[in-house]
Amino acid sequence: MSDEGQALAPAPATAGGTGFDVEKLDGVEKASILLLSLSEEDAAQILKHLEPKQVQQVGTVMAGMEDFTQEKITAVHKLFINEIQNFSTIGFQSEDFVRKALTAALGEDKAGNLIDQIVMGGGAKGLDSLKWMDSKQVANIIRNEHPQIQTIVLSYLEPEQSAEILSQFSEKVRLDLTMRIANLEEVQPAALQELNEIMEKQFAGQAGAQAAKMGGLKAAADIMNYLDTNIEGMLMDSIREHDEEMSQQIQDLMFVFENLADVDDRGIQAILKEVQQDALMKAIKGADEALKEKILGNMSKRAAEMLADDLEAMGPVRISEVEAAQKEILSVARRLSDAGEIMLGGGGGGDEFL
Repeated sequence: MSDEGQALAPAPATAGGTGFDVEKLDGVEKASILLLSLSEEDAAQILKHLEPKQVQQVGTVMAGMEDFTQEKITAVHKLFINEIQNFSTIGFQSEDFVRKALTAALGEDKAGNLIDQIVMGGGAKGLDSLKWMDSKQVANIIRNEHPQIQTIVLSYLEPEQSAEILSQFSEKVRLDLTMRIANLEEVQPAALQELNEIMEKQFAGQAGAQAAKMGGLKAAADIMNYLDTNIEGMLMDSIREHDEEMSQQIQDLMFVFENLADVDDRGIQAILKEVQQDALMKAIKGADEALKEKILGNMSKRAAEMLADDLEAMGPVRISEVEAAQKEILSVARRLSDAGEIMLGGGGGGDEFL
């Protein structure tokens, strides 16, 4: 990689004279080539440490990869060795989808063995089995369950997946479940066991019963961060009508794109290293001038000038595309924050950090 702040405009790299410009590949493509070049056993050992949603993304790219040359493999291997200290995972879902994607990429027998090592060896049972499913599937499974069971499921899963599931319900149900999540503090062993038993009946798995602290205002805010902007706005208005204090507390804990202006320079540079220029262009097209200046100020002079020129030449962009790009960057920021690499201030300011 290049120096801090220059990742968006790297000098052409041919990975040690291979003749192939490895920078033409995005992070997921590099990871996919690396995995496809490994043995089943080695690839399985790597994939089993990724989140389900990450495996889906890699599986999709692997399935669609046609130009898989030795030159590319060598270039990616050299880059991996050079940058191993900066290596980070990419972002996926559904065991069924992964099985199909990897089968298309590797062949039925090879993919079957690989999936068995990842999924079965990883022991995805009970509640954990839901992480491997499409959000619509999970929504259908819990749709007729008691609202408290639905609340525990949404509190247990990752915020991004929970937001997708929540989007499958009516506005009335979304409001009810979000307020239940915000009020939830701890799940008793009996309730958690009941939920695991439901999952076991669905997937013939087993899971132990143990008390768990989940839910709360922070969990509700995290899920809200991943909702479609229109749904998020309507839901927040509904919460405000029912409980103004709760709505303000959730709002204070949410981290929105404009809050990036409060992230220190080191944090901004770390985020810029992880995002694609196309997403960044769309995201800051809808940002205020102060945030634009902060982002440009944390790039190399050459990269900042190129981005500014590209923004000037950029035509109209749909608001939905701008919002999607901003959420993509926020997802990167939250991941880096969770890893302890950067600090994000809460939406309401103050002394708390996410």
